[in-house]
Amino acid sequence: MKNELKEIRTVTITEKGQICIPHSLRNLSGFEEGSKLSILVYNDKLEIVPLKKLSEKLFTAFASEKVLAKDWNSKEDDKAWKDL
Repeated sequence: MKNELKEIRTVTITEKGQICIPHSLRNLSGFEEGSKLSILVYNDKLEIVPLKKLSEKLFTAFASEKVLAKDWNSKEDDKAWKDL
C-alpha cells in the first residue's frame, strides 16, 4: 500500500514555531538537508511533502490569488469574461 503509515514520532514546537525532523526521518527521499518542503494545511492537520514530489498540476492550486492576479487580472480578461 503506497500511503501505509510507517512510523509515528513526536516533536516539540519551539517558541519560534520551529520543529526538528528526527534524523531517521530525514533519510527519506526528499528530506535531505537543504531540500525545499511544502506544508499542506488542513483544518486539523499539517502534511509536509518534498516540493519536488508535488505534481506540476498542483502548483496552481497552491498559488495565491495575488500571485495569479498579476498575470490574469487585466482589462482584456475582464472584458472577455464580462458576459459569461
